[in-house]
Amino acid sequence: MQHSRSADHLAGIGARPVPEFDGVHEVWPRGDRLRAVRAAAAAYKGRFKAQGQVRAVKSVDIAAAPYPVAYAFHGAVSVPTLPLISMINRMIVVQYDDWNGRPRTLVFEPTVPDGSAEAPFYRNLRRLMDRIPGGRLAEKVVLKYYNEPGDVLAKVGLSADDIDFCTFDHLHVQDPRMILGSSKVIDGETAPRRPLFGGARMLVHSRELATLQSLHPMQWAWYVDGGLDGVDPDKCVTFDGDIELGPGIALLWTPGHTDGNHSLVINTPDGVWVSSENGISLDNWQPELSRIPGIRKYHREFGREIVPNANTLEDSLDQYDSMVKEKTLADPCRRDPRWLQILPSTELAPWKRFWPVVPTYVHGGIAYGRITAGLR
Repeated sequence: MQHSRSADHLAGIGARPVPEFDGVHEVWPRGDRLRAVRAAAAAYKGRFKAQGQVRAVKSVDIAAAPYPVAYAFHGAVSVPTLPLISMINRMIVVQYDDWNGRPRTLVFEPTVPDGSAEAPFYRNLRRLMDRIPGGRLAEKVVLKYYNEPGDVLAKVGLSADDIDFCTFDHLHVQDPRMILGSSKVIDGETAPRRPLFGGARMLVHSRELATLQSLHPMQWAWYVDGGLDGVDPDKCVTFDGDIELGPGIALLWTPGHTDGNHSLVINTPDGVWVSSENGISLDNWQPELSRIPGIRKYHREFGREIVPNANTLEDSLDQYDSMVKEKTLADPCRRDPRWLQILPSTELAPWKRFWPVVPTYVHGGIAYGRITAGLR
């Protein structure tokens, strides 16, 4: 009965569940679970690609923010470095047809920097930099602003009313009020927030939404407490497990980094791309090719085929399995087939100032087709 209600719920947005992954995240023992996840991903990939491609996709950089090196590669970096690197937030606009044949526009990772700054981790980091002599100068080294999410729409020729859905792979340092609007006035503001994308709804895994509603102390530093205050519950569309939104586009459950983490998977003329923040560079997914000191050693000495982005370890084994799921689905890059088409949703900045912690290979974004206004 529950499965039927869930299917009806998805049908209302033109989506449907992905049966290949049913039960794989409950397989026991854990070695068997990893094999089950890998096999299910391989089985799904063929069907996913055969179903078709998205209409168009375009990524635009939002902002670069500081992040501890120790978290970025699970402590694997083996040489003295600056304690912080920068990660570039990237918003991706995807246009596709849903399973009812209706054209849709989705924005993935529309980060609002002002909202992210209120997550306890970044609020505490800012206070520390304010106290340190030269902290403001250091801030300029790790911070850079490119575009606000609303500006991104203008850059790709869209308006707020063109957007059907928005989503984040998880809600670390995100403030949903900044996207969905709020009936309550946010501290420091003078009026209730208006929705950034008009009537668009947020697609969010039910476990991720529940986490924000009831934070555990081990999760608290990375979420914006109160980020749902005054948000209309009908603006959130929850789902469980793995879903596909239409031919060539899926949101696949990749738990571990957070309980409700999910990854964007799209099929393009160059094959399958995957985007998430399970890693912050291709070095996380392909450590055997990394030139960052210590990453290959981590891979060899521990016998691990991934290096997790590890600011939280809600379940590091699940995150490992999820990154294998992503690797199995992603196709090789046309420019250099050694590397997979995995585009970190927040990517290690390729800036020489952070050498030697710079990405070994960078895709630099994604663009296919032509983003078109007025599809709704």
